[in-house]
Amino acid sequence: MSSLLKVDNEIKTKAEDLVANFFPNKLLELDHFLKDPIINITELKEIHSEINLTVPDPILLSNLHDGLEAQNAKKRKLEDGGGEDMVTGTKVFVMPGGMMKSNANLVDLIEKVKPEIRTLIEKCNTVKMWVQLLIPRIEDGNNFGVSIQEETVAELRTVEGEAASYLDQISRYYITRAKLVSKIAKYPHVEDYRRTVTEIDEKEYISLKIIVSELRNQYVTLHDMILKNIEKIKRPRSSNADALY
Repeated sequence: MSSLLKVDNEIKTKAEDLVANFFPNKLLELDHFLKDPIINITELKEIHSEINLTVPDPILLSNLHDGLEAQNAKKRKLEDGGGEDMVTGTKVFVMPGGMMKSNANLVDLIEKVKPEIRTLIEKCNTVKMWVQLLIPRIEDGNNFGVSIQEETVAELRTVEGEAASYLDQISRYYITRAKLVSKIAKYPHVEDYRRTVTEIDEKEYISLKIIVSELRNQYVTLHDMILKNIEKIKRPRSSNADALY
């Protein structure tokens, strides 16, 4: 029992310090980060990454003798339901320049943003646990303070979920870009694939700035919400003696 009380006290001390000190300091830190030149590039061409995949010389097909036979072959393919097999692309055994690198500019920015996302998730979890431990046993009446506690827990849970979705968004960016680069390697003559990669990079850069802004806003919201209701969160129910005066 004493060990449980010790854990409760540790969570309480840590959570109160987070709300009083860590949250305001972190929101100021993120606000300063939003003014950093690395996240305020106006000319998005500066974040583009060169795709070092050369366009090979065209291959002349010699198995079809004339245009009529080619047309008939294509017709047979379509009738057999194998039309998609006609365009097989270039077989890729190895990249000419070695490993195809990610966009270094975005990787550097992502590596700075990801720890901030993880920190928000961890700190929200601690504060959420603290508020949950303060919720009293269920009773009839006088539950206004309890409803405030439950609302605070719900808000903390929402922020946790949104922060976790930011990590999923980063993973999806890498997967989408990898598929596009694979398409470029297989179909090097198609310019649209190359343009789509630059569009994906630009979109991710803008998304990362929005994520940092959202992280700051979430710290502001949580700090404001908890401080405004700190008395009700700590003491959700007033005693009968308090009600007499």
